[in-house]
Amino acid sequence: MRLSRLVLVVATLAALAGCTFKGVPEPQVSSRDSEWLAQVPTAQEEPRYARYMIDDPTGEAPGTIVVDTKQRFLYYVLDNKKAIRYGVAVGDEAYGWTGVSRVARKAEWPDWNPPAEMKARWPHVRYTKGGPSNPLGARALYLYEGNRDTLYRIHGTNEPEKIGLAVSSGCIRMRNIDVIDLYNRVALNTKVIVR
Repeated sequence: MRLSRLVLVVATLAALAGCTFKGVPEPQVSSRDSEWLAQVPTAQEEPRYARYMIDDPTGEAPGTIVVDTKQRFLYYVLDNKKAIRYGVAVGDEAYGWTGVSRVARKAEWPDWNPPAEMKARWPHVRYTKGGPSNPLGARALYLYEGNRDTLYRIHGTNEPEKIGLAVSSGCIRMRNIDVIDLYNRVALNTKVIVR
C-alpha cells in the first residue's frame, strides 16, 4: 500500500514537472500570522492543489476571481493572459452556490458568527473569535451581490486536509497561506464568479 502511494506521488510530481506551471512565491506574513499559522493543523498537500502561475483558462478580465467548483480551483486573473491557480474546498452538493458577486469586505483572522440556518442544522456551532482554531482561518473575503451580503466567503481554514473536496456549507475554503496571498492581491469590489 505504501509503495503504491509513493509511486503515485512520484508519478504526479513527474507529470507536474513537465507542465508549464510555475510556483508562486510565499506571501509576506506578519509576526502574528507566523505565530498563529504555526498553531493550525497541517496536512500533506496534494501537488495539483498547490499555488501555481498558469496560462489563464477563464478568459475573464485581469483582477477577476473565478471559482471552478467542479475542478476545485480558484483563479485570480492577471495581466498578459496569466492567472494564479489555487486549490480550494467548495460547498457540498446540498449547499453549493454559484453566481456573480463582489468582494465588499476583507478581514484578517476574522471572527466567525455562523448564520442562523447553519446553527439550526448543527446546534454545536457557535461564535468563534478570530485565531488559529477559527474555521475562517487567516483571512476572509466577504461576497456581496449588489449591497446584499450573500453570507458566502472566500476564506482560510483550520482543516487543510479538506482542500480539493466538496465539504463546506457553500463557502470557498483555501489553505491559509493561499488566502493570505490572494487577500494581498485583491482589492475591494473585485468581481467574483463562482461556477
